[in-house]
Amino acid sequence: MMSFVSIIVPIFALILIGFVIVKTGYFAETNQKGLSDFAFLIAIPVMLFRTISIAEPSGDRPWMILGAYFGAVFAIWLLATIITRLILRRPMADAASIAMTSTYGNIVMLGIPLALAAFGPAAAAPLAVIVGVNTPMLWLTGTLHIQAAEQSGSGRPLGALVKGLVYDLIRNPLIIAMLGGGLWRLTGLGLTPALDKTLLLLGAAGVPCGLVALGGSLTQFKIKGQASTLTTVIVLKLLAMPFVAWLLAVHVFQLSPVAAGVVVLFAAMPSGANAYLFANRYGRVVNSASGAVALGTLLAAGTAAYLISILGT
Repeated sequence: MMSFVSIIVPIFALILIGFVIVKTGYFAETNQKGLSDFAFLIAIPVMLFRTISIAEPSGDRPWMILGAYFGAVFAIWLLATIITRLILRRPMADAASIAMTSTYGNIVMLGIPLALAAFGPAAAAPLAVIVGVNTPMLWLTGTLHIQAAEQSGSGRPLGALVKGLVYDLIRNPLIIAMLGGGLWRLTGLGLTPALDKTLLLLGAAGVPCGLVALGGSLTQFKIKGQASTLTTVIVLKLLAMPFVAWLLAVHVFQLSPVAAGVVVLFAAMPSGANAYLFANRYGRVVNSASGAVALGTLLAAGTAAYLISILGT
């Protein structure tokens, strides 16, 4: 009981603190952005570099980890598309945003701290595999989906779209840090005590700063949208996707306990801000995407606690 409580409570307490200090005006939104930039441009990349550079190699093959996680992603994506048309009776152009919001979880700002707290440094390798592929994969899928649904000839050509995603990927500080950590580990040089201590101190600021910044960013989202659509997205993201991920990770790909735990925990993360940005960009299901980020993060305090409690067994 105390193990998962000691993991969940501090993390969501920091999110609550961030929400309160920004909502009350004690912490200006410009300060919140600065804190977020420090966390995700500097501190968290440093933490990932150090963690991966000293982590033991995972015995799980990367394609199996990706198969389990993205198998769940695309199963839920398909289910969300079907539900959009047959149950919600919404236009098929809305399906891309609904599917994106039902699958694009907040695996960086919330998933990484939870995974490292729950499973320790052994979680670094499997989480790096997922984080490195998640954003380009889902943005490409979502963009192609909505362009096909709208049958728009004005959409960006596939080559230009892929080129843009690759360009964004190679500039991503998290990706650079993870690749750098992996390459450094391959050299066998290790980290000198002074360098290791420096990286440890700087990286240790990443999680608390990131969580406080996450809480502050939630002030921008409201629980709104059509009740049926919002409920559908929440259920698919917080319940259906982790269940499918568990089936694939444990029974199909038979991943190690840590890798399976990371896959399931990441699958259970609430909708992230990028899902809202996607919906807003195309003007589809914007209110429900905003509601899913806000309400989903609130509900995740309970669902993540339950998952961590059973994954620990």
